[in-house]
Amino acid sequence: MTEILHTRPVVDAFIAVGSNIDPQDNICRALTMLCTQMPIAAISNFYKTVAVSASEQPDFLNGVVRIKTDHQPREIKFDILRKIEVRLGRVRSVDKFAPRTIDLDLILYGTSVINDPDLRLPDPSIYTYSFVAVPLIELAPDLVLPDTGKQLSTEPVTKLKIALHLESEFTDMLRRLILR
Repeated sequence: MTEILHTRPVVDAFIAVGSNIDPQDNICRALTMLCTQMPIAAISNFYKTVAVSASEQPDFLNGVVRIKTDHQPREIKFDILRKIEVRLGRVRSVDKFAPRTIDLDLILYGTSVINDPDLRLPDPSIYTYSFVAVPLIELAPDLVLPDTGKQLSTEPVTKLKIALHLESEFTDMLRRLILR
């Protein structure tokens, strides 16, 4: 008897990664945990940025990773990324700009367009924050966004331009650790 295996297609997806509480350690730990769930195919440069809110808080480290996955978007967001955040002590508060040990956001999943209250893909942060758009463009320079049909690298990120300060030593160390 022949056994039929049903496999889901493997999709390129992108996760925005950020932290401003012990960021180097927490980003390393988060990506190490993520590797146990799915392969990380590429890591953008990481950038130091000021916090979005006006409150006094430490600078963030931000970047994007590309994964290859057959997991569904909700499974990635709620069963994988949120659990990693909890394991690293992330506390979600009313203040969406509060300091955080780790922030892992699924920002793009293949050509999927999802507009649910708890999951929007592509994530609107792509169009809003330079610290999301720039690293994403590094990993996928010819990326055409599925909701607009436009190439991201030609679209202005006008809502909030935050200065990006390249953290090349951290990026190199992270790539050696994760992409061995």
